[in-house]
Amino acid sequence: MSSSDGRPLANGSAGAAVAAGVLSLVTMPLAIVATRWSAAYELLDAAYLIPVAATLGAVGVALARRARARIQRTLGRAGGARAARWGRALGIAGFLVAVTAALAVGVYGLLELVASK
Repeated sequence: MSSSDGRPLANGSAGAAVAAGVLSLVTMPLAIVATRWSAAYELLDAAYLIPVAATLGAVGVALARRARARIQRTLGRAGGARAARWGRALGIAGFLVAVTAALAVGVYGLLELVASK
């Protein structure tokens, strides 16, 4: 399937995968920076955005998978293969940043528990 002027059809899922991947990757650093600029929030408050970053990463990977399926279904005419790869990579990286942040908060909580005894 191609448009009437011969250009390939747009693959919106590929672009959305990149957007979700970038958002997932920058969520935790922005949350940490925000705690540095705000007197009302502590560093540990940035942990509330861990599920948001993980969800955005998973959405990025799912959208990239959907884009790749469309590319295969249209025999490459849908375009967006490079964007789908970037979306998948960024989504995985954002998800891993969220997992790392969750592990860091978990270790902090464990150390606080051990230190309080």
